[in-house]
Amino acid sequence: MAHPIQLGFQDAASPIMEELLYFHDHTLMIMFLISSLVLYIISLMLTTKLTHTSTMDAQEVETVWTILPAVILILIALPSLRILYMMDEITTPSLTLKTMGHQWYWSYEYTDYENLCFDSYMIPSSDLKPGELRLLEVDNRVVLPTEMSIRMLISSEDVLHSWAVPSLGVKTDAIPGRLNQTTLTTSRPGIYYGQCSEICGANHSFMPIVLELVPLKYFEDWLLSML
Repeated sequence: MAHPIQLGFQDAASPIMEELLYFHDHTLMIMFLISSLVLYIISLMLTTKLTHTSTMDAQEVETVWTILPAVILILIALPSLRILYMMDEITTPSLTLKTMGHQWYWSYEYTDYENLCFDSYMIPSSDLKPGELRLLEVDNRVVLPTEMSIRMLISSEDVLHSWAVPSLGVKTDAIPGRLNQTTLTTSRPGIYYGQCSEICGANHSFMPIVLELVPLKYFEDWLLSML
């Protein structure tokens, strides 16, 4: 999860988020090089009176500064399209979890099992135990297995919501009357926090999401205790 004065992204816990972090660093380096070159040229123009007449009106220079930006845009667009198709790829899921947004809580249903559904409310600050996080803890966590393809079906029963978990690189809108689908795969166990990322009313900031990712054996034990 994020920590105070953090400037970068949260640590990746899924292959998709790792790819997004690599793409961010790739694009940031290109922007840094462009900014450095522009700043150098501006400082050079302000500090010297020397001019070169052959570069003031040269076809070669105009050709370079037309082609070079196009090449840079291609270097950014190709990795971006690759990740975009990876995020939209739907594999054969091992588990399906249906998520419904409400004002202002989430409800979850494990559609592969009968009568396995629950609501997830934020724990008020006055009821928090030592070590629990304010505005992030919930009374019922979502427990999922690691290293398995999980299909998320996301919708809403009232207004627009957005189900987002930054560490997993997942952010999907919950729209009334529409069922959105995304795939979630984690590479390591842990507890991951998220929040509603769509302004949905007065208590928009009180809709936390908590995922508890555990190995398959512990997930099966949790299932037996819930059924």
